[in-house]
Amino acid sequence: MSASGRNIRQADGLLMNIHDPSTGPVLPKDGERNVLITSALPYVNNVPHLGNIIGSTLSADVFARYCRTLNVPTLYICGTDEYGTATETKALEEGVTPLELCTKFHQLHTEVYKWFEIGFDKWGRTSTPEHTKITQEVYLSLHKNNLFRLETSDQTYCEDDKLFLADRFVEGTCPQCGYDDARGDQCDKCSLTFSSPTELLNPRCKRNKAHKLSVRPSTHACVRLDLLQPRLEEWLQKARVKGHWGSNAVITAQGEIVEPRMLGEGLRPSAVTRDLRWGVEVPKTGNEEEDKAMDGKVIYVWFDAPIGYPSITATYTDQWEKWWKNPDNVDLYQFMGKDNVYFHTVLFPSMLIGTGQPWTMLHNISSTQYLNYEDTKFSKSRNVGVFGNNAQETGQPASVWRYYLLSQRPENNDSSFLWSKFIAANNNELLANLGNFVNRVVKFVNAKYSSVVPGPEGFAGGEAVAEASGSDAAATQLDADFISDINARLTEYRQSMEDTKLRNGLTVGMALSARGNQYLQDNSLDNALLANQPERCGRVLLNAINLIYLLSVVFHPFMPTTSEGILRQLNAPARSLPEKFSIDILPGHTLGKAEYLFKKIDNVNGEQEKKWQKQFGGDAHVAEQVNPAGPQGHPEGGAVPKVKDIAVTASKKAEHEARKAAAAKNKKAAAAEAEKNKSPAEKELEAKVQAQGALVASIRKGQAEGDADAEQIKAKELKAELAELRKKLKEASIA
Repeated sequence: MSASGRNIRQADGLLMNIHDPSTGPVLPKDGERNVLITSALPYVNNVPHLGNIIGSTLSADVFARYCRTLNVPTLYICGTDEYGTATETKALEEGVTPLELCTKFHQLHTEVYKWFEIGFDKWGRTSTPEHTKITQEVYLSLHKNNLFRLETSDQTYCEDDKLFLADRFVEGTCPQCGYDDARGDQCDKCSLTFSSPTELLNPRCKRNKAHKLSVRPSTHACVRLDLLQPRLEEWLQKARVKGHWGSNAVITAQGEIVEPRMLGEGLRPSAVTRDLRWGVEVPKTGNEEEDKAMDGKVIYVWFDAPIGYPSITATYTDQWEKWWKNPDNVDLYQFMGKDNVYFHTVLFPSMLIGTGQPWTMLHNISSTQYLNYEDTKFSKSRNVGVFGNNAQETGQPASVWRYYLLSQRPENNDSSFLWSKFIAANNNELLANLGNFVNRVVKFVNAKYSSVVPGPEGFAGGEAVAEASGSDAAATQLDADFISDINARLTEYRQSMEDTKLRNGLTVGMALSARGNQYLQDNSLDNALLANQPERCGRVLLNAINLIYLLSVVFHPFMPTTSEGILRQLNAPARSLPEKFSIDILPGHTLGKAEYLFKKIDNVNGEQEKKWQKQFGGDAHVAEQVNPAGPQGHPEGGAVPKVKDIAVTASKKAEHEARKAAAAKNKKAAAAEAEKNKSPAEKELEAKVQAQGALVASIRKGQAEGDADAEQIKAKELKAELAELRKKLKEASIA
């Protein structure tokens, strides 16, 4: 036994290998499983809200911590995405340089993730020399492989700010339904999408409506996704099988591609340069005419942002290629919200494939749906919802926040953050289940055994078995059932975590703890058992203590500070995740002192719930009543009324369902109305566009003969003709 009073079973791989950064970077090992993890780079000038956190950084952190419990070489990379139009425009508004703005917000992000205990191996940013170098190398590799072409198109230009405007900074009248606040890329009322803001009627600058807009031609480099699509689809089908992908926004688990941009005419060349000052400069290619056309332009943020993963790794270690150009030895897992799936399964893989280099490609993608706030959307401008920088204002520890968010992780459907459930999760689950089990066992051993773990002297431990307890067959059966149940749940836990079904992994973890409470009840652990059956009492406690040791590693990915608290009470080092339940804390081991893992949240008459609702923007029915409202009554601006000013007459669930039904009805009616009002010429052109798209798709699939590029040009001409016709029809109706 050690001087610290520890008596831990000695076995290879029993303890968790904790990397010491002073010994150098984490690197993959040839011939072993190595896991590379990324979470979608948060855009720098946004304050992350709970939906952002659960959708990417927190989920990736849980999986990274899980992999480390297996003693698998694991590297978790993330950082702020800093280039693009939004950053340049916001810096202009605030009178600072883009770099100054990014540095300020990077620090804010850093503090948020530190408080949430996100354990990046490297947290970086994209405004680095390493990022510029790798991004330009990828661009030049694609250029060398003839995967770019130049295209010139009309774009909106702000005469006052002297810059081209991105889609998001232009708004105007929808040419189809007449909605006056349509965005530059889509109308929120009728869902019509625009290939360019120039399709809007009466376009105006969203940042300053008084600014004068004009239309100017601009030339950009377009990556030939159309040429890359066959190789991309071949990779997609192999990757989804090898990585056991679930259904996502691009491809189903059955291999059916559902990404709209890959259907019909298929992928089209996509512009990857922009008329901005803040970004990675387009590198010189040696083609004088092309270099002149690209002079002063930067690379599109969605081209350079995914390259942030390897570039941030390059700031972590100059041996970054051992992670990123090692497809035979490294499995890449990527975590994100559903709106980022296209870029990580289509655009980024196409770019890597196009370079012709041996990149580490996506092994498994874990995407989430949306987390709403009390049945409405998070909105920083309207102060609705809990954002990362004010979660700690509630006084609740990060472990409780992590637990609740992960228990509501929107893996298959949208979910909602509700204060009532947040409080219940702490009081009825963490405190009543896990906290109660650990405290009851450790406190009993502290009080009745002077903190020394009971059991037979010289017991060697190892895989748990139900040993015959004299003539007490019932007690032996209780142990057998207990061990069987723990092993079954442990197997389910491992499988859920491997499949990145983190929500179920957490549920199974709580089931393990609940089984421990049941075991204590089944054996009637109390002073009478100690007095009348001391040997049996010792066996029950030995099993319970080792279940707590197992729980310390099961909950480590979800609540690392809670896990540390458990280990402190056990006086034990962090252990690895076993395949079977085992006895590893042996008789004679000295425990630490019992302490409370969680504290009850007082919510008498719902007072605490109401207080937080008021502090963070109110209840669902409050957040909906804003002025002005957006299309279909959805809140997009205005101030949130005070809770006391709103009369509640119906349940939140009923109101939510009624709103959903009304929105669906309005959308269906708008679509029907739009269809009814179409002219014969418009319907005829639509049919031609559809037929031409089908022809292009058939040629690409080898089902028809012809020149796909030439037919696609015809398809574009038909689409342009249709857009022009709609514009003329709209102008005629207004006149």
